[in-house]
Parts: sequence; structure tokens; C-alpha cells
Amino acid sequence: MLGIEGYEPQWTHSARTLAAAHRARFSRLVGRPLVGAWLMWDVDQRTWFAGGPVILGFGDVNVEVTHRKFDECAITWNQIDMSMPLDWPGVTLDWRADGHEALRGARGRRLLAVNVIERIMPSPWRPRVLHAVEFLFDGARLAVHNALDENGLTDSPEVALPIGFWRRVSVA
Repeated sequence: MLGIEGYEPQWTHSARTLAAAHRARFSRLVGRPLVGAWLMWDVDQRTWFAGGPVILGFGDVNVEVTHRKFDECAITWNQIDMSMPLDWPGVTLDWRADGHEALRGARGRRLLAVNVIERIMPSPWRPRVLHAVEFLFDGARLAVHNALDENGLTDSPEVALPIGFWRRVSVA
């Protein structure tokens, strides 16, 4: 999937389901420093290919976060072998370490907590929308969020959403 051999994300649009599925693994990461972070990189355009997963490395454990569509997210663990070539038609892709300023600010800092952020919407057809996976580090915040069918990254200290309001679902 996404041109990555062996990558099989399980998509969800529920913050509670996502938090419950990954709580035990994230709990084991609390207290560990972020060793590195990688993005899929469009070599020809020299830019981040935001449709691919964001990989956060905590020593021997990599967490892979990907958003798609309006509110789907998948978290995988050690599924991506970054030494394998990426196969995306018409685009030359590779992995780039610390390819975004938000990632560089969190590197080397201890993980304190992980949350899933959801928007509370006024529409009855979808009252809650999964928005982001938030990583709180000692002295830094990193959120991998849905940017409408791709990933977005921010290190801003707080969430400011224009629609309704939002809430955090604690993971670890």
C-alpha cells in the first residue's frame, strides 16, 4: 500500500477505537526519547510527499502514522523497511530524515503522553471526526493531523480549530 512493500495499515475513523488499539504499545514508549523521524520525500520536486506515512523512531521501535480521506487514520508498528525502494507511479520517492521543522523540534526529547484529537461537529451524520495523533514531549508538542487525504504536521503549542470544538482522547 502507498508504494511501500509490506505496509498494511488498518484504517479507523474513531478516536476511541484508535486509542484503545494502541494504548499498550504507546504506554511502553512513554519516557523514551524520539531518536529520529522520517517522511516520504519527492526527490524530483524536493518536497515532502504528504500522502505517505510519518515515521517516528524510538530506538528499536518505529511508529508509523498515516491519515487519508476526511477522517481516517492508521497507526502501524515496525511495518516499514526504509531500506526497500518505494514504488509510486510517476514519482521518485525516498525517505528523508527530519524533513519538516516540527519533527526537528521534538527529536531527542522524552515522550510524556500520546492523545488522539477529535473534532466535535454540529452535523448529526458524523458528530465526531478523528483529527490528529498528538505526541507531547518534554518541552515540545508534535501533532500528525489529517490535512484532507494526506498528513499534516504541526508543533504549535495548542490546537485551534474553527469548527465547533475538540477533545483529546488519552492514549498513554
